[in-house]
Amino acid sequence: MNATDLNLYLVTHRYDDNEGTFLAKIAAACENDVTMVQLREKMLSTRAYFELAQRVKLITDRYQIPLIIDDRVDICLAVDAAGVHIGDDELPVAMTRQLIGPDKVLGVSTKTVETAVAAVAAGADYLGVGAIFPTQTKADAPVTPIATLKAITAQVAVPVVAIGGVKEANLATFKDTGIAGVAIVSEIMQAPDIAHKVQALRTKLKAVLPNDR
Repeated sequence: MNATDLNLYLVTHRYDDNEGTFLAKIAAACENDVTMVQLREKMLSTRAYFELAQRVKLITDRYQIPLIIDDRVDICLAVDAAGVHIGDDELPVAMTRQLIGPDKVLGVSTKTVETAVAAVAAGADYLGVGAIFPTQTKADAPVTPIATLKAITAQVAVPVVAIGGVKEANLATFKDTGIAGVAIVSEIMQAPDIAHKVQALRTKLKAVLPNDR
C-alpha cells in the first residue's frame, strides 16, 4: 500500500439500494478515481457477505484499486482482499495482524493519540481517525477535534485518514493537518451523479493533500 492509495477512500453503505445499483455506484466511483474501497456490511450473513465481496472485488480489480474489508478477517482472507479495517471492538490489533500475515493491509480506527500509537506498535499500516464531523452513518460516534487529528498525525509514522461527516464543502478543514486522505461514505454513495462528485472531490483534494496523486 502506498500512502496515495488513501487519498480518496470510499467506504460503502448500502442504504436502500438493490445489489445491482449498489455495485454500479462502486463501479462509477472506481472509474472516476477513488483510490481505495472499503466494503462495510454489518447486517449480512457470512455467505452473503462473502458473495458480495467477490462481486465488489471484480470491480476493484478491474480498476486496480485496493479492496479493504470492514471488520471481517475471514471475508478478507476468503476473497483475497488487499486488507481489513478494524475498530476498537474487534479482535486486538496484534491478533488481527497475526491472522492476516505481514503482507495484507491493516487499518485501525482510533480516536486518541494513545490508542493511535498503540495500534501502530501492534501492526497497523494506517489509521482512520474520527468522526471528525457529525455523521448519520454512525449517529452515536463522538466527534474527534481537529486538534486531536493533528496530534495523531504528528505522533505516528503511518498514514492517517480522516473519517466521519467528510464532504466536499468541508475538505478545506484538513489543510495542514498532515493526513494522507479522507474516507467518505454518503457524499459519494448518495450523490446524484457519482462521477461528477468524485471528480469534484479529487480536484479539491489537490489543494488539501500534499501527496495527492
